Amino acid sequence: MHYTEEMMIMKMFKSEEGFTGLEAAIVLIAFVVVAAVFSYVVLGAGFFTTQKAQETVYSSVDMASSSLEVLGDVYGWGNTAGTAIDGVQFVVGLTAGGSSVDFAQTTMVFTNTSQIVDLDKDVQITSSSSDVVNVTARDSLDADTWYIIDIQNDDTDKGALLENQEQFTIFAKLGTAVVTPNEAFTIEVKPPVGASYGINRKGPARVNDVNILY
Repeated sequence: MHYTEEMMIMKMFKSEEGFTGLEAAIVLIAFVVVAAVFSYVVLGAGFFTTQKAQETVYSSVDMASSSLEVLGDVYGWGNTAGTAIDGVQFVVGLTAGGSSVDFAQTTMVFTNTSQIVDLDKDVQITSSSSDVVNVTARDSLDADTWYIIDIQNDDTDKGALLENQEQFTIFAKLGTAVVTPNEAFTIEVKPPVGASYGINRKGPARVNDVNILY
């Protein structure tokens, strides 16, 4: 009887050892699975964070840089008295790799040595307009207003969206403030997205009908 009890006890010990080993294996497998899932989640979160960081950087670069540039010379049109510049004409295009600019949502500000004037946009320039080019004679244009008077490199689209390779000729008719001889001035072009673009020039020493401004 004593021998039988001893054998039973030994058998129980062996069973408990076997069960404990099985439990350990299950726990180990579960740990490996959980660790793998956790690593996948952390790795995925890392990729997501990196992507968002890149998007933020690209967005910041877009906001900090301007897509616009002036092409060629800036011209000043003299008033009838020949005493000041009352019209400024320039051509704008997109920089290399620059995003399209909606001029229906663009604003301009004129600044000389004594005044700051918000220039109105030609009423013809709207997002829905298929032709924003104003062909009215310069002398008949409204003061303190800017116009698109020509679009180059796209014969089929005369809308307000400046796209790749297109060139918009802008004419700003001054009134409240003009440019006197040797006076410095700035026309700031503010697109809806991206940094503003400042055109800094100076009036000529002698005002002619048409003047190249430097």
